Amino acid sequence: MAKIFLSYARDDADSAKQIAERISDAGHEVWWDRHLHGGSRFVNEIDRALKDAEAVVVLWSSSSVESAWVQDEAAEGRDSGRLVPVSLGSAKPPLGFRQFHTIALGATAGEVGAEAVRDLLDAISRTCGSARESEQPTTAKSEKPAAKASICVLPFVNMSGEPEQEYFSDGISEDIITDLSKVSALSIIARNTAFQFKGQTPDVKEVARSLGVSHVLEGSVRKAGNRVRITAQLIDGAAGDHVWADRFDRDLTDIFAIQDEISKAIVEALKVKLLPKEKSAIESRGTSSVESYNLYLMARQQWVSGTFGDVRRDEAIVRLCRQATLLDPDYAQAWALMAFAQIELRFWHGKDENALVAAERALAIDPNLPEALTIKARYLEEEGDGDEAQKQIKIALDLNPESWEVNRETARMLFRHGNIAEAIPYFEKAASLMDSDWHNPSMLLTCYHAIGDEVQVRNAAKMTLERAERAIAKDPTNGPALAVGASALGMFGENERARDWIRRALLLDPDNLSMRYNLACSLALNLNDPQGALDALEPFFAKVNSPMHIRHLEVDPDLDSIRDHAEFKTMLAGAKKRLGLK
Repeated sequence: MAKIFLSYARDDADSAKQIAERISDAGHEVWWDRHLHGGSRFVNEIDRALKDAEAVVVLWSSSSVESAWVQDEAAEGRDSGRLVPVSLGSAKPPLGFRQFHTIALGATAGEVGAEAVRDLLDAISRTCGSARESEQPTTAKSEKPAAKASICVLPFVNMSGEPEQEYFSDGISEDIITDLSKVSALSIIARNTAFQFKGQTPDVKEVARSLGVSHVLEGSVRKAGNRVRITAQLIDGAAGDHVWADRFDRDLTDIFAIQDEISKAIVEALKVKLLPKEKSAIESRGTSSVESYNLYLMARQQWVSGTFGDVRRDEAIVRLCRQATLLDPDYAQAWALMAFAQIELRFWHGKDENALVAAERALAIDPNLPEALTIKARYLEEEGDGDEAQKQIKIALDLNPESWEVNRETARMLFRHGNIAEAIPYFEKAASLMDSDWHNPSMLLTCYHAIGDEVQVRNAAKMTLERAERAIAKDPTNGPALAVGASALGMFGENERARDWIRRALLLDPDNLSMRYNLACSLALNLNDPQGALDALEPFFAKVNSPMHIRHLEVDPDLDSIRDHAEFKTMLAGAKKRLGLK
């Protein structure tokens, strides 16, 4: 008997129940629970069941292909070699899962034929690594393949005594996560999950238990002048014992070598085979200049700081990346990050910046850099070439489906074209990849409200509010975070507090167009204040210089209650005329 995890969308609960019964009748233990599904990723019981399963049966349907939860569970099965995909009707698996043979189970579970059942049970047996004795009477029972070693890399502690040096310790942690993720024989917890422990001193065994990992890596970084000291310890999650530990006390110029040594030492300690291409990938840093790398880490820290929409942030990123590329003109990642900040400056702040130049330079160095392709896609869309823009974003998504920037822009593009339900998995993915990201959770508020999913509306509101509060605690002048926080408060019916946040936002950052747009959404949707929403939008309509922002506004359901107001129609017509739009 094998342990089977059944992943499905709640709309398919009846079909899932019948499929679970078929698998159970064959002698397997099936874990499934429709009552927890949808919020399951946050439930320890479900996480443990997923980790313990010998096979992950994923039921693809028209509903589940749009579910971020199902995609997360399917990814767990895919990445650990335990995925058994099946489909209802004509549903096709989403991108990233189409290379796997999918068993067709008919239009509904009730139509599953004997042959389809045999195919499913055979796939389960092969995946579990143990064929049923009744099917192979003369063959010894196969041993279950050894499970992958799995690691959570906790954020390295900044021991420099200078809080402003935290960008460096965070950057080192992120790079080690990225390096280890390139090793196919290892399973690595995502950055967002690992960084939830930042600033804490968690019990390593509890971390391992709660995340279902075999090992935990922790460490510290002390940077002073031209010297750096890095300590790292790989710990057995079950026993709490050190598997490997070392201290590196070197010149700062050795930072790349230290990172390579840490990654390779972990691979060696776990007796994992490192393929030649994986060794080469780990050693590739994008630059050989430590100074350029240091500047890039500073810029990256600004980019993920949670101050989205802040002109000061974007200007700082451009300055840092420009200096980094002066030191190393072939640093593709720095060129791409500069382009991201420039596109914000151009289309949100009206600055005379051309992000396409930096993006094209990045692509000239690395034609397969997905983040640079997203910038190119955005420009193509702004110029009216939507078909080519979609081709570019699909290429970027295929190159790196784990990129925060790529998922974010994919979701935005789908939303702007009115494909709100299709945008949800990508907004979900982006939100899961960056713990400081309050923008994508706030977009989920809009999307889930539009499709009438009140349970997920509350989940998205909770995430938005928690992240906005963290951003405001770091920077009380963060007007855009106050704006999306007000929307979340409105969803919970805390109208007075929401209005207080709106007043603060307008006082602190009255010229921020992104903030004003989000305030208008909250006032129109939650606070029943159409005139307040129109007043908030007046500067937006007067200054907006992006056709895509107008397209977004025209499909945004948050503003439906004010579309028929004469003032709204007049301001919209004026903005479209100024931008040459029909």
